[in-house]
Amino acid sequence: MAILLSLSPHPPNPPHKPTTLTIPKSTIPTTNTSSKRLFLLKTASLCIISLTPPYPIAHSSAEPSQPPKPALLGIANTKTWFQFYGSGFAIRVPPQFEDITEPEDYNAGLSLYGDKAKPKTFAARFSSPDGSEVLSVVIRPSNQLKITFLEAKDITDLGSLKEAAKIFVPGGSTLYSARTIKIKEEEGFRTYYFYEFGRDEQHVALMAAVNSGKAIIAGATAPRSKWEDDGVTLRSAAISLTVL
Repeated sequence: MAILLSLSPHPPNPPHKPTTLTIPKSTIPTTNTSSKRLFLLKTASLCIISLTPPYPIAHSSAEPSQPPKPALLGIANTKTWFQFYGSGFAIRVPPQFEDITEPEDYNAGLSLYGDKAKPKTFAARFSSPDGSEVLSVVIRPSNQLKITFLEAKDITDLGSLKEAAKIFVPGGSTLYSARTIKIKEEEGFRTYYFYEFGRDEQHVALMAAVNSGKAIIAGATAPRSKWEDDGVTLRSAAISLTVL
């Protein structure tokens, strides 16, 4: 989905040849996890791939020839990281990352004569000191991601992991990993979808969940040339997304 990638301001180095599946326009597969609190310890913009446009989201299509093989993800212990609390979510922020969320203009976009205020592009946004690595969160009504008259209660209402990849993974991306993660909550389990992929010169880790009709999407992105060194940190930040 073109929701998060906020591209790096600096031209990245040429990408390495990925050894995984290149999808012309589509998605794929699965996994599992346990307790929400334990999970925060193994945490991975929305930063997310092409933050253009905020919505509607472009869907990818066409089936890949074969699913990618599950790979063990490197995850860092994020317990000591700063935990940011937003509207209905929390996320861990890597050390040294700075808050770059634009201040909301409370005088602009206010409801006048029935007009609706323009939604914020980002619910949260942080970047590395040089601005090349970005962690973002966006919140969108689930019916903007998938046309339906029913309010989505869980991300599975948007389809299976494979089906929802058409929403969250832009066409032409190289999909490295796709997993279903279930987190234990007081009233049962909440399902999250995790995707890691490359597109153009960027590498992206994306985590998404749905709550009360809203999709909450967190993603971390960096130039491919930096992912080898910082990928575990960025993946951990994305995976730390928790719906409250």
